Amino acid sequence: MTTEQEPAAQETPAFAIEKLYIKDLSVEVPNAPAIFLENQGPEVALQLQTKAQHLSDEAFESTLTVTVTAKIGEKTVFLVEISQSGIFLIRNVPEENLEPLLSIACPNILFPYAREVISDTVARAGFAPVILQPVNFEALYAAQQQEQAQKAANGATEPTP
Repeated sequence: MTTEQEPAAQETPAFAIEKLYIKDLSVEVPNAPAIFLENQGPEVALQLQTKAQHLSDEAFESTLTVTVTAKIGEKTVFLVEISQSGIFLIRNVPEENLEPLLSIACPNILFPYAREVISDTVARAGFAPVILQPVNFEALYAAQQQEQAQKAANGATEPTP
């Protein structure tokens, strides 16, 4: 009886974190030291980008790149960019669930690590730490899918030259 159950157990979907690491990190304070004399608080902008690549049968790398830019008017106060990556073991997951897993679940795991590094890096650069608010990667993924569907629909309806 156990031999019949073993193949079923091997086909159970599995998801595990193999490794989390910083792939790239940069900080720029292009207007130092004069920028430290400014009394006005900066405006902070956030950009996010995710990508994933297949490493082996069950291993995938997911990378979340977070760019934080602070400006006072046209002057850049600081720019911090981190590519926080992870290797994830994913087994027996249906193909249609793989992309959402890599685009939503993996970035959700990576984001808190990137947020901590950004806060620490900004503080070490001489500024008040930046505390990033949580990100809804499911909503970002849905918006991206909708945008791609609209582009595909527009491309199909455009006349061919």
